[in-house]
Amino acid sequence: MTMDYVLGVDVGTGGTRAVLVDRSGGIVRSTTCEHVPFASPKIGWAEQDPHDWHKAAGSAIQQAISNARISAPNIKSAGFAGQMHGAVLLDDQDEVLRPSLIWCDLRTQPQCDWLNTKLGESKIIDLTCNPALTNFTLTKLLWVRDNEPEIWKRFRHVLLPKDYVRFRLTGEYAIDVADASGTLMLDVTHRRWSEEMMSAAGLPMSCLPKLYESPEVCGRITGIGAAHTGLNEGTPVVAGAGDQAGGAVGMGIVRAGAVSATIGTSGVVFAATDTPAMDKKGRVHTFCHAVPGRWHVMGVTQAAGLSFRWLRDLLRASSSALSYDDLTREASAVPAGSGGVLWAPYLMGERTPHLDPNARGTLTGLAASHTRGHITRAVLEGVAFSLKDTFSLFEEMHVPVTNIRLGGGGARSDLWRQIQADVYAHEVEILQAEEGAAYGAALLAGVAAKFWNSVEEACDAVVQVQQRVKPEPHSSNVLGKQYQNYRQLYPALKPLFQSMSSGS
Repeated sequence: MTMDYVLGVDVGTGGTRAVLVDRSGGIVRSTTCEHVPFASPKIGWAEQDPHDWHKAAGSAIQQAISNARISAPNIKSAGFAGQMHGAVLLDDQDEVLRPSLIWCDLRTQPQCDWLNTKLGESKIIDLTCNPALTNFTLTKLLWVRDNEPEIWKRFRHVLLPKDYVRFRLTGEYAIDVADASGTLMLDVTHRRWSEEMMSAAGLPMSCLPKLYESPEVCGRITGIGAAHTGLNEGTPVVAGAGDQAGGAVGMGIVRAGAVSATIGTSGVVFAATDTPAMDKKGRVHTFCHAVPGRWHVMGVTQAAGLSFRWLRDLLRASSSALSYDDLTREASAVPAGSGGVLWAPYLMGERTPHLDPNARGTLTGLAASHTRGHITRAVLEGVAFSLKDTFSLFEEMHVPVTNIRLGGGGARSDLWRQIQADVYAHEVEILQAEEGAAYGAALLAGVAAKFWNSVEEACDAVVQVQQRVKPEPHSSNVLGKQYQNYRQLYPALKPLFQSMSSGS
């Protein structure tokens, strides 16, 4: 019997991953092709060549199909996920005008200030559900306009990273509402482009791609796209999603009350909602979800897993063989609360809830009796406290939290799982497999291919909980009190952070 498959592709920062998924949701083959590392011509700048993404996607898809030894006509649909916010500028011949300013590029603060002065911070949040941040696509376009007028004269179209790759394969200018939510150009509440925002910024609506819901077919593979990837000409391609919404689909975070807490380099707490839940101060992101008719709200800790890596690398100066397992073993012997030691993980400034690029990492409460284990446990607890800040905002905003699923490095460590359950004072779930945004993109493609009738049905069928971890009452009580101490750190140190950043 001939099997049918769908393809999911994630155009990440470090590489592009392609996964082939069968009708049961099983991954048949997964292949990753690395990208050239992003360039940083100046401090705070981050740029990548979109042609490199296109090349990597072609290679990853070809290898996945070849290694799986399946026939291209049996791939019934494809979906793309990818890094958010990046700006790919095209001219009237669809040629790339300059390297893409990607998500972590921080050069656009003057453009954020200009927008805030012109429109007002609260008006921007009213129009887009989000504040003007350096990460967002619109500010990147304005930077090019302000600093590269010769390039700007030739600008005709903007696409996000995954949408550029899909454009090269289908010839269609398209974007999903989830990824478009991170551009500062979308009316997130009504799931449409904001004409008022575009007018205020002085940009033509004609530069924007057509909007789709994530599981909608937005194009088909052309002959050129087929030659580049090995896919069949005419294969339907869905709009897909940004990496956070795509990853959430892959974890089954698709109904109100479902929340994920994922610790990678950064940390993200992601909640699905039935309506656009908005924070008037812009401390969390409010975006359209990849599920039609749903939204999500998301808090971000800049240096989550990065805090643990920083500690390990710092300590490796004295012991090069020191591993994460060695450190967590020592930390496991230390009681909850780390003997009063507190870590604030602001190594890269902080987004949620402080929106302060000048915040800095802080280790406090040290005494002569404290060991390496105390410090390690304090770092793990401090990251969980930072993510707890988002849960505190959810409570303030009346965002429901019924089940919490852990992802990333925080889901793979027994100690960190328990710390998170204790800090959140809530049972947490560990999935049988966490396959990332490419898998979520494949599930969206599967809905278009009629493998499943809806995104929710797909997740119910394939996402399985392997383990549940309950909070330990005594530890949870100790950490609840320690969290209150943690919350006093930033207000106490903010004047110092400002003084240090100004060089005084």
